[in-house]
Amino acid sequence: MALLEIRQYPDPVLRKRCRPVVEITPDIQRLIDDMVETMYAAPGVGLAAPQVGVSLRLVVVDIGREEEGDPDSLMVLINPEMVYQEGEFEEDEGCLSIKGFSANVTRAAFVRVRATDRHGRQFEVEGEGYLAKAFQHELDHIDGRLFIDRLSPLKRDLFKRRLKKDLKREEAEVS
Repeated sequence: MALLEIRQYPDPVLRKRCRPVVEITPDIQRLIDDMVETMYAAPGVGLAAPQVGVSLRLVVVDIGREEEGDPDSLMVLINPEMVYQEGEFEEDEGCLSIKGFSANVTRAAFVRVRATDRHGRQFEVEGEGYLAKAFQHELDHIDGRLFIDRLSPLKRDLFKRRLKKDLKREEAEVS
């Protein structure tokens, strides 16, 4: 297994709608393992393939690492799709691809997702609260969306101004 580079906003790969996984090959299995290792090392509770530069509909989620729960809580979702959502809640959200920034985001309180596991079996999984947020966040990634897209125009503008300032500071440090 290998740690992969987590792409940072504004990397264009983060804005692309990903293509489906057609076949679960040994390369896909290796990508899954590398994504899991990268997610845990970050540390994070979810990671989507575009965040490591691969435009495939593949995500890994494990909220059990942050909350007490099932030690076998790792979920691999290949070609996931949202089949149901209801309710609404707002909570602080961040992203491994947008370091140092978080904001309150409104999400569905309960979701049901259909996906294929790493062994090629289709399944459905439900989540509420934090798990629902994780599913929605990662599925947004494979559709080329980021949590900042869900912010009000004012908050999004503040984020972009802060990002420009950070990028200028980084350029000055390199020079």
